[in-house]
Amino acid sequence: MVRRYYDLPSLTALATFEASARHVSFKVAASELNVTPGAVSRQIKALEDECGTALFVREPGGVRLTAEGELLYSVLARGFSDASKAVHEIKTGSKAVSVTLACTNAFASMWLMRYMGEFWRTYPDVVVNHVISDDMLLFRRADVELRVRYGDGSWPDETGELLFGERIFPVCGRNFAAEYAGTPAGEIASLPLLHVGGVDPYWTGWPEFLNRAGVRHGPILGRWFNNFTVLMQAIQDDQGIALGWERLVEPWLSDGRVVRFTDLVIDAPGSYYLTWNENTVLPPAAELLKDWLIEKARGTAQ
Repeated sequence: MVRRYYDLPSLTALATFEASARHVSFKVAASELNVTPGAVSRQIKALEDECGTALFVREPGGVRLTAEGELLYSVLARGFSDASKAVHEIKTGSKAVSVTLACTNAFASMWLMRYMGEFWRTYPDVVVNHVISDDMLLFRRADVELRVRYGDGSWPDETGELLFGERIFPVCGRNFAAEYAGTPAGEIASLPLLHVGGVDPYWTGWPEFLNRAGVRHGPILGRWFNNFTVLMQAIQDDQGIALGWERLVEPWLSDGRVVRFTDLVIDAPGSYYLTWNENTVLPPAAELLKDWLIEKARGTAQ
């Protein structure tokens, strides 16, 4: 029998593993590959047997990658991404360079998209691919070269460049503000509060905000949203009060769609950073976008 030149497992097994690792789900990978979850599980088990180690940890709530799985996924995702680009160039004859940028839904819709048109017009030959998600697992995809994160600037294996800091204050609709004008800061917790969750684990919620602002309060109730843009639409409709992140809600304040409620304000405990893998040399397109975003962010923060 002729030995496989690269001594690799079957491409079917590797493709099945890549999809499973990307989604961190055998079930979702099966749907993408149009096979059964059982077929995915068998391919993964065969690959693990050939590698001589577990690539996933099976848990009651799903699966997660082992250290060996992380290593294999990082290599495969980059290789499949490069292959996809090469096939696209062959099929279309296009030599356009591309870069992939990841950020949350809130940052994309309420800050980034205000300025990306300028980048596209200035650099029409650079294709920017966007991974817009509140699932931080997608930020580690190997094809993602740049990431916008909120936090303290320290993430494992990542280099971070500060974009800008942030301030947080209560915001609401104009009619709501008029109805509850004069409400003391200490009574805010008794009003309809709107909360956002699942957007970013570092984001400040109402309890932390009131504690940092020195406001004594009782139980904090209210309604929850997992999408900051939808939350902003709810407060525009006078459904309650939310915490506004200044860099994100600035256009809504400027045109009067929402207003600040009371003079409470805190400096956010984190900041926005542009990050990239510290072990990777950024390609020219990524370097170009990186420098442009840093310059744009610092210019708008003045």
